[in-house]
Amino acid sequence: MVRIADNPLRPPGMAGCPRGYRTPRVVYHPERITRPLRRVGPRGSGEFRSVSWDEALDWVSDRLGEVRDRHGPQAVLRHGGSGSCRGALHNTSLLGQRFLTLFGGYTGSFDTYSSAAESFVVSHLFGTPDIGIDPDTLEDSRLVILWGANVVDTRFGSLLESRLKELRRSGGKIVAVDPRRSRTVERLADLWIPIRPGTDAALMEAILHELLTAGLVRREIAERTSVGFEALERSILGTADSPARSPEWAEALCGTSARNIRELAHLYGTLKPAALISGLSIQRTLGGEEAVRMAVALQVATGNLGVPGGAPGTSIWGRLPSPRCGRLPVPQARAPGAGSTQAGPRGALPAAGRQAIGAEPVWAGIPVYSWADAVLEGRSGGYPTDIRAVYNVGGNYLCTGSDVAKNVRAFERLDLAVCHELFLTPTARYCDVVLPVTTFLEREDILFTAGNYLLYSHPAIAPVGQARNDYDILNDLADRLGFGSDFSEGRDAGAWIERFLEESEVSDVEEFRRTGIYAGADHRRIGLRRFVADPDAAPLSTLSGRIELASEASARLGFSAVPQYRGVAAPREYPLRLITPHARYRVNSQYGDDPAYGGQEPQRLWLHPGDAAPRQIRDGEMVEVASPQGRVRVPARVTEGIMQGVTCLLAGAWPLFAPDGADIAGCANVLTSTVPTLPSRGSRTHTVFVQVRAAGFQA
Repeated sequence: MVRIADNPLRPPGMAGCPRGYRTPRVVYHPERITRPLRRVGPRGSGEFRSVSWDEALDWVSDRLGEVRDRHGPQAVLRHGGSGSCRGALHNTSLLGQRFLTLFGGYTGSFDTYSSAAESFVVSHLFGTPDIGIDPDTLEDSRLVILWGANVVDTRFGSLLESRLKELRRSGGKIVAVDPRRSRTVERLADLWIPIRPGTDAALMEAILHELLTAGLVRREIAERTSVGFEALERSILGTADSPARSPEWAEALCGTSARNIRELAHLYGTLKPAALISGLSIQRTLGGEEAVRMAVALQVATGNLGVPGGAPGTSIWGRLPSPRCGRLPVPQARAPGAGSTQAGPRGALPAAGRQAIGAEPVWAGIPVYSWADAVLEGRSGGYPTDIRAVYNVGGNYLCTGSDVAKNVRAFERLDLAVCHELFLTPTARYCDVVLPVTTFLEREDILFTAGNYLLYSHPAIAPVGQARNDYDILNDLADRLGFGSDFSEGRDAGAWIERFLEESEVSDVEEFRRTGIYAGADHRRIGLRRFVADPDAAPLSTLSGRIELASEASARLGFSAVPQYRGVAAPREYPLRLITPHARYRVNSQYGDDPAYGGQEPQRLWLHPGDAAPRQIRDGEMVEVASPQGRVRVPARVTEGIMQGVTCLLAGAWPLFAPDGADIAGCANVLTSTVPTLPSRGSRTHTVFVQVRAAGFQA
């Protein structure tokens, strides 16, 4: 039995997480799939038979070829997830893109469930994603505001939590803005500011109002580094057509007292440097784009952007380059137009059609949040293709995708569904073939991290049963489909790793393999430091060369010209707001079926006593949560650790439906909607309106 512990050669403060330590449970789990499976019952029934690898791959290659010949390669939708998203080779996204591009093209989803709104906004505010900071720079902070950032559970890298603990020990203050008393609030925060989900932009506007009226704005910095600050100031202070964004104005929207808003504003305006670190949660709401814009505006206004101890206002996850190292290349594919090419599935949308083997690949793109709508509606609904098949490497979309019932209908519509998996997940149950894959303990790879490190991952054990690497599976399929030499370029997995190391900045490869860690030269990087120091000498790649807080270009994209709260009121029939945060003991839906993990953090609906009492709900009693999308029955956790008017159900539990159609496992996405936030078309899984009632029996 393999055991996992922290690397004794790791840098100070770097540590693993509870999920990683327990990976051996996954490897040796009795329900792990270790042989290829082919469906023999209806989709979703879980009825499969074991088959040989040759039978499975022959069947899949024949069916994929039929779809391509009859409908064109864009009739295949590439699905993939975070099954392995940091590997140089065993990367569930890159492998799927490479395979299907060489297949002739595909329909791909752009952006992610995680950060679509933030990525969209950052590209227009800054013109570059490389705007973050290294956690070591926080040792210079006097104040850190964790805004919707539950860093203890969600683990934005292996160093951030330890650096924040050091900050507190050295006398710095930490404020957490969150609808619930999370582990981050309990373990790190000096001050908890509760807020209604989806109203973050309003609270930020009120803080800026207080900073402006109290004379705490660094105006010269704001005017030197941004465009649109004057227009934003006019909006914040109020016009004839719009009220001032005062703390009292925000209190009615956010449920946060004007007194607390003023206290936070004065802390923020006087303790410098200060880092406002947003969680990805604040942009997973309707209007979440505005929260990102306002967070950046606050850091600009206070002079805390691009300086040691500051931050850009966005999340710091993955926002600086990793050390140089090769990774699996994705061939170019043609988008429609004047011979344009693209390596990924973003851009204009081509028409589908028959595609000959060897022809220039063509791809079509859809927003990831709308994939089920694209399958169900196709061209008649305004989507670029009619999707007939899904090839899924490492994703569990029938659990992690919003509106599970709609996702099920989409899979039932398909002619073909194939997945690579470790377990018979909800998604795997709706596939025609399930191909068993290895874990990171059974293969070699180089891993990119959220910091300035590379990690070398040794294979600790041989593959269990007949499990195979994703790369090898796709290589064998490519051989059967006629492009094997193009896919492999004559390399097995080990040869690719050698190539990546040759392309890397690692000078002592043997030492890297021995220690497992390569550290980049600088661990105090600040992405916007040169720009802030001299915007003329180091301009951004925006139209103005400055941070675009407000502009007509923004308005043309679908934003308001200036950042502005645009929330949604709860409807009368669904008066409670539901948040669906990540669980400490799951990675999205990974481990969602393991009782050992569930016992650490039982699936419960958090409910404030003020909401429980009028509904005659007691702690531990079974309740039914209803939204326009579905119903979930789950035990209640009655607690003052969440705001009144707000409920919480952790994401990632695998759905299990009772005969009456209600989910009885606590799957949050049974309740969520695929209507996105605009203009980014990103996730809105923290803008969910529900009603809760007692279900009539004890858990």
